Amino acid sequence: MDDAVRAREAARSALDDVGPADLRAAIDEWLADASMTPAALTLVCARGVDGGLDATAPGVVERAVGVQLVYEGLRLTRHLVADEPWAAGVDDDIAADLDILAADVLVSRGFYLLATTEAADRAVAVIRAFGRDQTTRAEGFETELEGDVCALAAWAGTTAAAGPPRDALVDHLVAFGRGFGGGFPGAARALDDAARDRVAAVAAGERPADTPDADTVARSAGDS
Repeated sequence: MDDAVRAREAARSALDDVGPADLRAAIDEWLADASMTPAALTLVCARGVDGGLDATAPGVVERAVGVQLVYEGLRLTRHLVADEPWAAGVDDDIAADLDILAADVLVSRGFYLLATTEAADRAVAVIRAFGRDQTTRAEGFETELEGDVCALAAWAGTTAAAGPPRDALVDHLVAFGRGFGGGFPGAARALDDAARDRVAAVAAGERPADTPDADTVARSAGDS
């Protein structure tokens, strides 16, 4: 089972107790086609600092799911702010209300999974930065979330196996996330073998000579 599949199954399990049925359906619909890049990236970072780490261990997977759910809740919020579905009519208002609740549940559950980890403060910072960016809508705000979530993945992953991430890893992943222009492609495209190797190398303190910039990575993923 690859990281993306493992993370998707674990995310669904983490939300098993969510109700009522309509709210759970709204969450399931949002997650159905979601890119599992944030969760997979968390696991890649964990392995990068400890090659012998069992990334299937519950505590490690929970961290990956926590990062993923925080991202999904904020991504859904960003979608709602841009789309304004409540402006269309009463029926759309009801669906939008469910989506707003779904976004809140996703962020809350994601933070719950990270609350007792070394990444908790970073998760709070990501959520606050998102709120600030959506309020000010400064130039480039559309890609800030992806960069911040990749930094969160670095924290959640490396601290599962060792200490805080190296600054070089955080910088690399912030640029990596922002390079995707406001939304991740599928994990298999965003994190192909070459990208995984680069992340793992930087996490371990190495500097691959062939490391491309994030825009190159993103363009390559988009063309595949």
